[in-house]
Amino acid sequence: MPVFAIAQFHPDPSPAENLRLLDDLAGRAAAGGADMLLAPEGASVRFLDDADAPVRTAEPLDGPFVTGLCALSRRYGITIAAGTFTSNGAGGRVHNTLVVAQQGAVVAAYRKVHLYDAFSFVESERIAPGSDVPPVIDIGGVRVGFATCYDLRFPELFRLMVADGAEVIALASAWVAGPVKEEHWATLLKARAIENTCYVLAADQVGPKGIGRSSAYDPMGLALADLGTADGALGFVSVLPERLAQVRAVLPSNSHRRFAVDRIVRDPAELPGA
Repeated sequence: MPVFAIAQFHPDPSPAENLRLLDDLAGRAAAGGADMLLAPEGASVRFLDDADAPVRTAEPLDGPFVTGLCALSRRYGITIAAGTFTSNGAGGRVHNTLVVAQQGAVVAAYRKVHLYDAFSFVESERIAPGSDVPPVIDIGGVRVGFATCYDLRFPELFRLMVADGAEVIALASAWVAGPVKEEHWATLLKARAIENTCYVLAADQVGPKGIGRSSAYDPMGLALADLGTADGALGFVSVLPERLAQVRAVLPSNSHRRFAVDRIVRDPAELPGA
């Protein structure tokens, strides 16, 4: 029975300070028996109220922040998934990257595909979109897929991960506060769990701009955790393989799909009706 820890905090402007915070959280997660620690999007730097922070602090995957995450994964013997910003984006932009570190090495790095150009926020000004399907890897005996924040509004991305065998979806987020945004957050997390009959775990930022509400749902959409607005909070969720099997047996909707899901649309203008 794998255990997942969900971390919720308000990032500091300093990546080094955030790495120290993740050190504490990873230690607490390991002490609680977790197989994986999930941290928010942009866990490396405070960026929701500092639009230049991603470009200013971006580094390669062998830079100090990611190297530090790898060291923590080795020290505490757990997988760590955390958001950061990596260099080498197109046109001077950088990538919003979710890094997964395991046993001292990067085992996955997902560059956010869907950029948050909505609700007066224009992420694409500084961030280049990724073009690869999110990774699905084995953690604690279950298959875990990874996504980032605004991806939550695009159900086809989650269908792809489930088609690749995902039983758990881990979402790193910095969900910006705003009218009915908290309602969208809770509704969409629950929907992704129900429609894919999988566990959904979500780690979000808190602070003046983030809503918090880091949460977890089981394959039937039942709430397992909600961290509210506490800063520095850590929640634990047990993933039960027998629960997955039970739900997928009585609700075999994944096997009833009648339409294929395309891997990646390179140019949104190619979509019908665009």
